[in-house]
Amino acid sequence: MATCYRHPNRETAVSCSNCGRPICPDCMTTTAVGMRCPECAGQRTKVRTMRTISAHAYRATQVLIIINVIVFLTEGSSAFTLTGAVNPNDTVFYHGLLYGPFIKITHDYWRLVTSGFLHVDILHIASNMYVLYWVGRLLEPAIGWRRFIAIYLIGMLAGSFGVLLVSFNSPTAGASGAIFGLMGAAFTEAHQRGADQVRNQLVILIVLNLVITVSLPGISLGAHVGGLIGGGLATLAFRQGDRLRSPAIGWAACIALGAVAVAGAILAANGASVM
Repeated sequence: MATCYRHPNRETAVSCSNCGRPICPDCMTTTAVGMRCPECAGQRTKVRTMRTISAHAYRATQVLIIINVIVFLTEGSSAFTLTGAVNPNDTVFYHGLLYGPFIKITHDYWRLVTSGFLHVDILHIASNMYVLYWVGRLLEPAIGWRRFIAIYLIGMLAGSFGVLLVSFNSPTAGASGAIFGLMGAAFTEAHQRGADQVRNQLVILIVLNLVITVSLPGISLGAHVGGLIGGGLATLAFRQGDRLRSPAIGWAACIALGAVAVAGAILAANGASVM
């Protein structure tokens, strides 16, 4: 169980509704928006209307969706099929997808990132962008756009690591590793803040998606599990930095997680056999 950030010897299940730091009864201040720590209790809460929320709170989510759609539209004829068939002449898709032998033999390390912005067909991008929109509206306002994007990228890199570890010889593309990273982050954030209802909804969503992952052929289990773990660890890193009152520690830990994911992916590729 977490301990109060001001009284480390006191265990508590309550977190500040603003910064997320755990607080004990002596440090709690009841406000209209939940319990707050002494520092946040003295801050004035900004009033947000539906218009300002729509315009600003989900901006990074919207930008990521736009980027994914634009890349999808540049992929060529394979982007407009419902079969996932890939045209070898589609240069963007061919040079961007994640394929283990390309990492091992030709050292195309950029594929660890570019593959996360590619999709094999309309249904693929439609389902991924819907989940990204849903999770983004929930998570981005709670943690801010900078951390949101960082966790998205960590989930993407961790997902690529999972792909090369589990399915080295299978060509893979899609934003699902990054999106599972956001789901892992949202679950961790909700659990740490004591938002049980939101946490339970996320558990259902994650379990349902994992069941679909193992039930249908062609879906990368490594990307989903890797992204989920990466996003959860990145969120814990940020929260630990907040507890220590040093956000730089959280950012440094996230950079280290990204470096570990890249190094792990390269080691996994070099140690695998090409079939």
